[in-house]
Order: sequence, then structure tokens, then C-alpha cells
Amino acid sequence: MTYQRPTRDPPVTYQRPTRDPPVTYQRPTCDLQRPSCDYQRPTSDLPETHQDPPVTYQGPTCDLPETYQRPTYTGSSLGSSSGSLRTHWCSVAYWEQRTRVGRLYPAHDPALSIFYHLPQGTGLCLGQLHANAYHSQRGDPGGHQHAGGRGSTSAQLSRSKIGFGIILSQEEDGVWVYNRSQQPIFVHSPTLEDLGDRGLIVERVLPGYSLRVFDYERSSWMAQHSVKPDVPEGPWDPHSIRISFGKGWGPCYSRQFITSCPCWLEVLLNTHR
Repeated sequence: MTYQRPTRDPPVTYQRPTRDPPVTYQRPTCDLQRPSCDYQRPTSDLPETHQDPPVTYQGPTCDLPETYQRPTYTGSSLGSSSGSLRTHWCSVAYWEQRTRVGRLYPAHDPALSIFYHLPQGTGLCLGQLHANAYHSQRGDPGGHQHAGGRGSTSAQLSRSKIGFGIILSQEEDGVWVYNRSQQPIFVHSPTLEDLGDRGLIVERVLPGYSLRVFDYERSSWMAQHSVKPDVPEGPWDPHSIRISFGKGWGPCYSRQFITSCPCWLEVLLNTHR
């Protein structure tokens, strides 16, 4: 009997289980675009008449002392109706030689601008003051001849150089004057006097410079000690300031008295400040 190896089932060939093919990654197909540069203001919360406010231009500020505060102009060039209810701290008279032009101007704001032509804001406009006096004298045949005319040649020349003029500023330590004109100004007050010197002292202030022309503390000391400097001309007022445009006076000048100066100011301080 022939032996035969038992037949077995053929071996099963192993095969890896089939898996789903890997998913190929793709970027999302959403549209990525740069934001548009054409920005449009939303109109939901704005009225139809809405407009952007205009850009306000501010000019360069000039270099002034730290104690200086720019004046806030609230009235007209020859007076403020709102300021008339307040107490003035000084009154200003404008003179041409021995003739006063116009009326007294009371100053209510701490800073007073005095100029010839109206540049901006308000203050004491000497040009308008002179024009008003000229027209009023034309209607009055008996008026003073000097006020009715255009004044002397020296006065006309000095007036043409006043320009932006000066600023009188009331500070805690006294009264300061700032020269904004095109020519020097010459100032005198009782507190500028040297008590050891018997001569009149007139200070010269160049364009662009300032000076404390009246010292409150020194004035009080002089009043307490009954100090009165020698005055070569007219009555003496312990609370007054005199300012001449372009021309000096006194022992060091050809003009001995301020009444010989073509254009000058008399500032009368109010003692009840």
C-alpha cells in the first residue's frame, strides 16, 4: 500500500488589509483678498449734513517770558461793553506832543494790546482813535487846530512805525511792557527812579524785549516812607507810567520833557486793584 502525504489546504497568502487612501490636504477655497483701500465712513449713525470739522491753523508762538499770558480779547478796538461792568486796573491816554488825542481808554483785562493798525483781536487802536478825533474835530469848527489836522511831520513818522505797538500786562509783581513795534520805546515810572540820583531816569526798551515798568512792592515802600523823587516837569503822580514811541526824553536826550515827544502814552494805574 503506497503511503501518500495527506493533502492540506494551500496556505492562505496574507494580504494587508486595505485602507482608504489618505486624504490629500488642500487649502480652503475661500477668497482671501486684501481689504479694500477705499474706506467709506459708515452712514448709519451720521446725519446727512455731517461734515468733518475744519482743521484750525495755529500760528507760531513767539518767545515771551514765562510770566507772560496771552491776552484774551473780548471787546472792540475802542472798548468792551461787557468789560464796562468790571473795575479797570488802568486808564490810557494817547498824546501827540502837548495835545491829547481821543478819550481815556479804561483797561479791564489783565493784558492790554496797544497798536496803530488793527492786526487781530482787540485792544486800543491808536489809528482808529486818531481818525475818530480827526472826524469829530472836522464837525467842530472851534476845535483845536492840531487835533483837526494830521499832526506834525514827526508825529506822522512815529505813528507809521508803531505797527503792532506794545502790550501792557498786569502781573503779580507789577506791570510789564512788551515792545512789539518796529522801533524802541522809552519808559518812565516812579518805581524806576534811583532814589540816590536826582536826575530823571528813562529806560530804553528795544523791539522784541520787555521790562517791568512798575513795581507794586517798591511803590508801597515809597508810599510808606513818603519818598518822592525830584520831578523836573509838571505834577508828580506816584501811580503813573509814561511811554514814548521812538523818541526819548530827559537829561540824556535833546528833548528835556515828554511833551516834546511826537507820540506817547500816559498810563494811569488804578490804586484799588
